[in-house]
Amino acid sequence: MFWLFIMLLAAQRIAEMIVARRNEQKVKKQGAVEYGEGHYPFLVLMHVLFFVSLTAEVAAFQKTLSPRWAAIICIILFVQGIRYWALLSLGRYWNTKILVVPDAELVRKGPYRWMKHPNYAVVILEFIFLPLLYGAYWTLFLFSILNACMLTVRIRAEEKALEENTAK
Repeated sequence: MFWLFIMLLAAQRIAEMIVARRNEQKVKKQGAVEYGEGHYPFLVLMHVLFFVSLTAEVAAFQKTLSPRWAAIICIILFVQGIRYWALLSLGRYWNTKILVVPDAELVRKGPYRWMKHPNYAVVILEFIFLPLLYGAYWTLFLFSILNACMLTVRIRAEEKALEENTAK
């Protein structure tokens, strides 16, 4: 079951990268400028290594499903709903990169009515609940810390890019 779970997550990420690439092409035609290019490869690497670590920890220590698996799965599914609500709310502007179309208006619908960065909240929750599903506590702690550091850099870069380039 674990390998099916990992394959589903990998397929999801690959599909998201395809959407991101298409959206990148669309907004670049509108004059979008990319920010945060320096940290982006580290962001991608961190996400890849998260899944490597999760897989390695579960396999090496023969972890099994948590006794609370049903509740954790419900939380994970709820979090995925927020992910796709955010993605759909941003439409062609959703991306894994920081791409800003000059003078575009900020999206303020969907979860963006209540939070500035709902997708980052989703990632924080995933880095907690995906490892919890199998008791992969080393992955949970290590990548929660790495993600917090990365999001500090990422959110600063995104906020600066949006402030300098979007319509008020």
